[in-house]
Amino acid sequence: MSQSKKKDSAPPTVQYFAAVLRLLRERACLTQDELGALMSYTGSAVSAVETCAKPPTDEFIDAAEKALDAGGLLRSAIKYLRLERYPVYFQGFVQLEQEAVSVSSYCTQVIDGLLQTEQYARALLSSNYPPFEAEEVDQLLEGRMDRKLLLNRKPMALVHVVLEEAALRRKIGGAEVMRQQHEQLLRYAKGSNVTLQVMPANRAEHAGLRGPMKLIETADDTILAYMESHGESSLVSKPDKVGVLVRRYAMMRTQALGPEESENFIKQLMGDT
Repeated sequence: MSQSKKKDSAPPTVQYFAAVLRLLRERACLTQDELGALMSYTGSAVSAVETCAKPPTDEFIDAAEKALDAGGLLRSAIKYLRLERYPVYFQGFVQLEQEAVSVSSYCTQVIDGLLQTEQYARALLSSNYPPFEAEEVDQLLEGRMDRKLLLNRKPMALVHVVLEEAALRRKIGGAEVMRQQHEQLLRYAKGSNVTLQVMPANRAEHAGLRGPMKLIETADDTILAYMESHGESSLVSKPDKVGVLVRRYAMMRTQALGPEESENFIKQLMGDT
């Protein structure tokens, strides 16, 4: 694809950042190579961002901000550029998730994205059909890893996950990748803000059989529900409908294994592999 076509097809936020970066560089009377040297990047890396061939990483933005003494102009774009790393249907939810007081999810097929290792997430994204381009996988992976900022945010967000046993047994990426994923789940479960429960396969009937969902509680005590399937999503805000889902999730928590039992269950799975 030609540079002009790449630029035209890039998301608007990426195009705007590229234009501002170029303007600031030219005002500083710097070539792309000169700016790259100040940033510890190559001139071709600067060119790739200015032509929208590649979206800027957080590290690139910080380096450009410092080199050009941009007064926060470039760094202020990070929040908006991060959103471009997600599918359009998911961008609105990500904003709500990152600002949430609490996030509760029920996962049926795969591990919750907030708790995925990089290797597990890459294997999962690489299995998409139709396949993603390599650059798309990298971009989506970066976005998924960005979401983990929620886990270490201050003020602390509370995260609760109910995982179907099937999601823990499915060896996405192979046995070693899954072993590392299990280890990471156990590390998260030891934290003060993450609660993990397993829904065992022998719980034949339970309240979650209608499918996966997420509940987010905002700073103003509003609860919203989010559901996604095959690239389609819906955000539920009507109190009566949300209320049903909240009660359904509460019932799931009583039907799943307790947190300590769930940790022991995962340890047993690791011993079986």
